[in-house]
Amino acid sequence: MTNAREEFLEHIGNREVEFVSIAVRRGYRDAPVQIKGTLADVLPLLDFEYSSGYGGQELYGYIWYKDGTWSDRGEYDGSEWWQHQRRPDTAAKIVV
Repeated sequence: MTNAREEFLEHIGNREVEFVSIAVRRGYRDAPVQIKGTLADVLPLLDFEYSSGYGGQELYGYIWYKDGTWSDRGEYDGSEWWQHQRRPDTAAKIVV
């Protein structure tokens, strides 16, 4: 079992969080519960255990950082994780 709050904090590390939007689905048939807001708003609501390696995906959503990057949830075959994303460098020259 994984604690959602501890996993979240480990993932963000020292990045400055601007906004969080997460949907939590607790059980296959349950409707997702939306959690949105600042880091202070969201952290108390993430203190629960879930299975990040078996069954259906339980956490969905995004973490927006002040540096313009973000994290979203990855999922494959029942396993899920946070993945950090960066905007591609559009200033790079394209050679044809």
